[in-house]
Amino acid sequence: MAPGTDMLAVALGANLGDPAAMLVAVRPLLAELLTPLAVSSVVAPSSRLRWSPLFRTAPVGGPPDQPDYLNAVALLEGVRPDPDPLALLLELQELERRFGRERRERWGPRLLDLDLLWCGEHVCRQGELELPHPRLAERAFVLAPLAAIDPALVPPLPDQLPRCCGDRLADLLTAGGEPPPERLAPRPGWPE
Repeated sequence: MAPGTDMLAVALGANLGDPAAMLVAVRPLLAELLTPLAVSSVVAPSSRLRWSPLFRTAPVGGPPDQPDYLNAVALLEGVRPDPDPLALLLELQELERRFGRERRERWGPRLLDLDLLWCGEHVCRQGELELPHPRLAERAFVLAPLAAIDPALVPPLPDQLPRCCGDRLADLLTAGGEPPPERLAPRPGWPE
């Protein structure tokens, strides 16, 4: 099995309103959505869902003068081999809508952003679903939370050499372009 192919990862972000409150509020609903996708075993599926700390990050792309984002990642280990990534994407988008997300401009400010980074072994490029996420290895706001969960984690990127998140993040930050993400202290509702 290739690295990361028995896992599913979702990136969370917000930069409007109260981003910390938004991410704390969506966390239990996202856990409720993701944990049934884990293979049943002696270990409870909820223990297979790991959360990164929150990070403050500068906006990348989009209109100028946006507020900073808060970002995190949820990583589900031991994913069933049969999840439907398109159905999951639609459920993530429904969660965004429930929290007031309106899609107005690409990379614009948002109340909530939930991106499916990868889903088991699924590889697809159709419509708005691209798996693994096409810019996963280019975004410090995704790599920093993944590396905080496990710096040795190797995301499944079929068109690239297998490299761990920690090394990818170090290379990206050395190259410049984005300010380094700032890891935030734990808070009520987000203990990591």
